[in-house]
Amino acid sequence: MAAITTTAPYAARDRDLHNRALVRGWLYFVLVVLAALVLVGGATRLTGSGLSITEWQPIHGVIPPLNDAEWQEEFQRYQQIPQYTELNKGMSLDAFKSLFWWEWVHRILARTAGAVFALPLLFFWATGRIERGLGPKLLGILLLGGLQGAIGWWMVASGLVDRVSVSQYRLATHLTLAALIFTATMVVARGLAPHSERTADRSTQRLAGAIVLLAMIQIYLGGLVAGLHAGLSYNTWPLMDGKVIPADLLLLKPAWLNFFENPKTVQFVHRLGAYTLFAVALWHMIATAKSV
Repeated sequence: MAAITTTAPYAARDRDLHNRALVRGWLYFVLVVLAALVLVGGATRLTGSGLSITEWQPIHGVIPPLNDAEWQEEFQRYQQIPQYTELNKGMSLDAFKSLFWWEWVHRILARTAGAVFALPLLFFWATGRIERGLGPKLLGILLLGGLQGAIGWWMVASGLVDRVSVSQYRLATHLTLAALIFTATMVVARGLAPHSERTADRSTQRLAGAIVLLAMIQIYLGGLVAGLHAGLSYNTWPLMDGKVIPADLLLLKPAWLNFFENPKTVQFVHRLGAYTLFAVALWHMIATAKSV
């Protein structure tokens, strides 16, 4: 009995380390699925496929059209929205199918990401493998994932009436929340990893946090650029429209509207954001190297 008592703390520690490794490995796999989801989402945006499925059916929508009649029905729904009538009128069924499959795969991956996160979370929780303090963080990520699904449809809905594409505001929100979910998952996963180095000082941590915040802002600005197709308007660098500071940046009234709806201003601010982020990251790298 004495021997069992002596070894019990070591057994408990090994069990905790094993559970941590399991949870960490699961979260790394979630990150792979999330990365794939973001990549397919980008392809969906670049191919203009995001409005090809005009309904949100979380359960029934898993099954794609299986015969010609179902394809025709799906195509007829798409033909009712402005993107078809104003941009793609006369499109063939085969061309529509190429759009449809990108959006369908994107939605399937989103459902897969939800299942890959929720089901193992339930298992780990039920078997006592979630350590104290970790549960609320994981539930928070799960709730963000559910919110992301709702925002995704909110974004798509903005392009079904009166517009030929989705709102740049909603697209930027959707993209930024995706980055936030990925970041939160990575932070939790890395927090479960064994660390041999000493903890960074507070100034280093604050600067790292500032970089993450700037990156999130830059991603939001990138969403605005994508939503306005602003990247196609001015495609030279380092000059923009032949100048360091282009003209007509405050063309719209009131002035603040230019930072969200003027393609030239939005792209210019996005460029400034990139310069700022690079400078702060470089400063962080140099400061960290000096402190070692």
